[in-house]
Amino acid sequence: MRLKDKVALITGAGSGIGRESALLFAREGARVVVVDVDDEAGQETVRLIRENGGEATFVHADVSRAEDVRNMIAQAESMYGRLDILFNNAGIFHPKDGSVLETEEEVWDRVIDVNLKGVFLGCKYGIPALLRAGGGVIINTASFVALMGAAVSQIAYTASKGGVLALTREIAVEFARQNIRANALCPGPVETPLLAELLSDPARRQRRLVHIPMGRFARAEEIAHAALFLASDESSYVNGAAFIVDGGITAAYITPE
Repeated sequence: MRLKDKVALITGAGSGIGRESALLFAREGARVVVVDVDDEAGQETVRLIRENGGEATFVHADVSRAEDVRNMIAQAESMYGRLDILFNNAGIFHPKDGSVLETEEEVWDRVIDVNLKGVFLGCKYGIPALLRAGGGVIINTASFVALMGAAVSQIAYTASKGGVLALTREIAVEFARQNIRANALCPGPVETPLLAELLSDPARRQRRLVHIPMGRFARAEEIAHAALFLASDESSYVNGAAFIVDGGITAAYITPE
């Protein structure tokens, strides 16, 4: 088991990449702290883990609120005595996020609060716990749009994920000699219920697909396996990286017909 005896906290673990990562980490031996703002979804992830013989607990948290983030870290240490893996995965995509000329300030603020401030708060309160455990791993979910402009305007989301990437690099440098590694996971578009809702218009969906050389969106479990690599000792010399899992989007200039 690649995460035997490790304690992993995953935000946004009620669905998508977060849920698949929680299930996979548990199968690999981790005790998992499932964090989500949706209590029902988070409890369902815990149920699925326990049903398969794993160990997990649920903690409610809105990652944009410092009090909630402090509490989720405290609950992890109280329940399991330590924290080894911090996966700041929670994020949102606002349906009214578009061009810089059109996006309202309140949309910008909400996206930045969850996607970027949430990662900042996770690291701010999570790193002391990792240090108390003698070191550990931080994985922050960024995006391929942290590296290139989006084909469809989404200014707040793109800016938030660029911020996550820059934040991750600085943390990786600062804490490397204290036995903490930090990496940014940069997925391409992932086939989740949220994406299906956002791209319910076939024409809009096709505009995204045409930029992916592999011709399909990622599956959440494929991103979870990348997160598992970053969480495990197999990536012991990977630090400060933008770990791209995008089906070749960032490599392509012209996509195949």
